[in-house]
Amino acid sequence: MTDDSFLINPKILLAEDDNDMRRFLAKALQNAGYAVTSFDNGLAAYNRLREEPFELLLTDIVMPEMDGIELARRATELDPEIKVMFITGFAAVALNPDNHAPRQAKILSKPFHLRDLVNEVQRLLAA
Repeated sequence: MTDDSFLINPKILLAEDDNDMRRFLAKALQNAGYAVTSFDNGLAAYNRLREEPFELLLTDIVMPEMDGIELARRATELDPEIKVMFITGFAAVALNPDNHAPRQAKILSKPFHLRDLVNEVQRLLAA
């Protein structure tokens, strides 16, 4: 019996409104072997989540149309198994219990090194 799960690249949905940051993060994750689909706003990302499953939602918090916390809430309603990681310069916002962010979500504060991002993504997906 073989385990084919290693043959499939984990799918990451990236929501980041900063164009340069989004391209930078997507490239780093693709280079690390992940299949990345990226959007510049939470609403577009949510609409894609409704079409297909992803292993990880990697989202900025402050975005137009739908912020990352609302996106994460809706994503975990659609798929309770999805892992969530916030990338933000506003970690206190994500940590505020009043915003109802998914409790198991990981927070990576900006600025961060790309190696740290890839390591955290690997850890989260392995958990």
